[in-house]
Amino acid sequence: MTELLLQTVVNAVYAASYMSLIAVGLVLIFGVMGVINFAHGELYMAGAYTVVALYSQMNVPFLAAVAAGLIFVGALGILMEYAFFRPLRDNPLGGLIASIGFLLILQTTAVLGFGVRMAHIKPPTQAKIELMEGVVLTHQRLFVIVAAIALLSALYVFLRKTKFGWAMRACAQDKEAAALQGISLNQITRIAMFIGAGLAGVAGALTAPLVSPTPYMGHSVIVTAFIIIIVGGIGQLEGAVVAAILYAFVHTFVTTFFDGVVADIVGLVLMLVVLVIKPTGLFGAKERA
Repeated sequence: MTELLLQTVVNAVYAASYMSLIAVGLVLIFGVMGVINFAHGELYMAGAYTVVALYSQMNVPFLAAVAAGLIFVGALGILMEYAFFRPLRDNPLGGLIASIGFLLILQTTAVLGFGVRMAHIKPPTQAKIELMEGVVLTHQRLFVIVAAIALLSALYVFLRKTKFGWAMRACAQDKEAAALQGISLNQITRIAMFIGAGLAGVAGALTAPLVSPTPYMGHSVIVTAFIIIIVGGIGQLEGAVVAAILYAFVHTFVTTFFDGVVADIVGLVLMLVVLVIKPTGLFGAKERA
């Protein structure tokens, strides 16, 4: 029983790692641009299929394929910002609808290019670490955990220590005031979209050998991401990370000891409980009148 508990903890840490990347990317886009990107799950899917195409089919080294996934999906984010979100900057509902349209485009492209079957990818390494008898951590999962920590730490430093990071935080707080200080909204939203989309893409690329990608894998991911950002507090990056860890542990433990469907229900109940106790989320602050 002890081994099962510890193995479940290890699995939860892995799940929290890639969930944090996805949720933080979604929060960053919403915080800076004020738009709900329903295509975020499909950006995760696009990152996974970048690895399918480059690593599995073209024998490109795995790390290079992951880097390409980050850049490619980040570029898709810039395309979305320029083609949809910028023209609809004053119409959040229009931006949301446009993101749903782009979601369908990405799904259709994946189906036409790769079919509807799951793509099975051989991990770059089958090695594993035996933490104790009956508790193992594969190198692939360890790589996901380390990469997530490194990327989130780099984002924290970027937002807190760089000029563009300060400008991005200023735009998130008050776009009009930021513009009056000479900050280019177009430039900042473009950077935010590249980073937010890129985080989703790299999450998909990192986990592609572990999840068997399908064109519709973004559905469950976007639901999970919305639960996480609501629990953590809408627009709160730190809240997204904490909520991702909380949700991953709850979902993993319930899945292990009960069932995946029950785990999904418990995740929704967790969100409802948090909203009843603290409607703004764990890290959200009440708006002043």
